[in-house]
Order: sequence, then structure tokens, then C-alpha cells
Amino acid sequence: MHVISQLFSDYPIFSAFKETIYLTLLAAVFSLLIGTGVAVMRVSPIRVLQLIGSGYVNIVRNTPLTLVIVFCNLGLFIQLGVAVANKNSDTFIDTNNFRLAVLGLSVYHASFVAEAIRSGVNTVPMGQAEAARAIGLPFVKTLRHVVLPQAFRGAIAPLANVLIALTKNSTVASVIGVAESSATMKEMMENRPDVLVAIFGIFALGFVVLTLPVGILLTSLSKRLAVKR
Repeated sequence: MHVISQLFSDYPIFSAFKETIYLTLLAAVFSLLIGTGVAVMRVSPIRVLQLIGSGYVNIVRNTPLTLVIVFCNLGLFIQLGVAVANKNSDTFIDTNNFRLAVLGLSVYHASFVAEAIRSGVNTVPMGQAEAARAIGLPFVKTLRHVVLPQAFRGAIAPLANVLIALTKNSTVASVIGVAESSATMKEMMENRPDVLVAIFGIFALGFVVLTLPVGILLTSLSKRLAVKR
């Protein structure tokens, strides 16, 4: 116990997990927005939109996340000069890297969100969409008022899996210098190799605390909101 308390006093473990939570929440919101748009494109009656949505999912989903994150830093920022923070700020590098990590995580996980929502759309009976069209509702309103509300209810469980994966995958952000939990763990391992088991235990338990309640809550919610057939 003395070793563990010493580690907590010597290193910003709580701040690192706070950064991980913040990173996960922002990426979750943006990936949900992007993924919903991509899912709509995939079920659109317009062939061009279907091809764009399908291409996005197939390309991004099969690209390593590390490559996506590194591209956001080396490709967008270093090569193209795209900055997503105020260059005059004293914390420009840290803020810019954090926001680029959010961008990379969002773009990557949006492909999985899109597939989760599309699976939810497939659970909605075809007759409901046909009835909506029969009364004159256009495609967009049919999606908004009839299909998507039920699709989200059916997609809660797969979306929960995406959120859990996103939480764990946020550790990849350390490759571009984001000071989240895995970056702190690496620093601790380099400085205190004599207590590796304790360090692994702390961070493993931390991620269990972050992901287990989310899984339980969303699984329970999916059962309660499941569309009765």
C-alpha cells in the first residue's frame, strides 16, 4: 500500500485519467455525429451517397488507428499546416495535439458507429418505412421521425461496445504527445521499473472502473428500450 500511495503522490495519475475521460467523451460525441451522417448515406436511395458512405466505412475501419492519429499530427499539422488551436497560446502544442487526437479518434470510430446504426436500421420493419412513404413523407423525414428513433434503440448495445473500445483506444493518443493515462503509465514504468506490477494493476483497474459501469448501464438500457416485436 505504501508503494501505491507513493506512486499516486509522485505522478498525476488522476489528472491522466481525467484527460482520458475528456478525450473519450469529446470523441464519442463527434464520432456519433459523423457516424450518424455516414449511416444515413449508406441507407440513402442515392447511389453516389451509398458509395461514399460504404467507401468511408471500408477504408477507415480497415486502417490502423495509430496511422490515423499520426496522420492527423504529421499529415494535417506538420505537412499541411492545419492547426486546430490558437498558435499564440502558451499551451498551443498540447491543445493542438489533444484536438487532433479527438479528430483522429472521432473519424476512426465513426465508421464503427455508422455500422452499429445501420444494424439498428435493419431491425426496423420495412413496412413502417413504406407506410411513411405512402402518406407522403420524404426520405429525410421518414428517417428522422420513423426509422432513426427505432434504429437508435436497437443499436444501443453495439454502440456501447464502440464506446468501450473508444475508451481503451484513447491510449493511442499518447503517440502524438497527449498526456493521457497511457503516457503517464509509460513515464512511471521508465522511472520505477521496480514496481511494474503495481503500475500495471493501477491502470488496469482504472480502465475497468471506466468501462465496466458503462457496459452494464448501456446493456441494461438496451434491454429496457428494445423495440417489442
